[in-house]
Amino acid sequence: MVSNHASKQIHMKKGIHPEKFRFVVFKDMSNDHMFLSRSTAHSNDTVVWEDGNEYPVIKLEISNTSHPFYTGKNVLVDTAGRIDKFNKRYAKKK
Repeated sequence: MVSNHASKQIHMKKGIHPEKFRFVVFKDMSNDHMFLSRSTAHSNDTVVWEDGNEYPVIKLEISNTSHPFYTGKNVLVDTAGRIDKFNKRYAKKK
């Protein structure tokens, strides 16, 4: 692939990019946002997408729709109860 960006031709290196990719749905588990993209990642789970086709689904703990940097909200995502485990382990004994 050749790109003509700012009157400079940039050639991509050959043989380093995967050729066997497929469409997959990525699902943010913290807010259930899903998006369709291409990937070589493997998944046994599938989901029916908006177009009616069934695609493999890759589960994400965080994406641009839930990450504080992109959302502007300072929210900590606690998907596995890590904060509760920490507080229970290191709680002050009364």
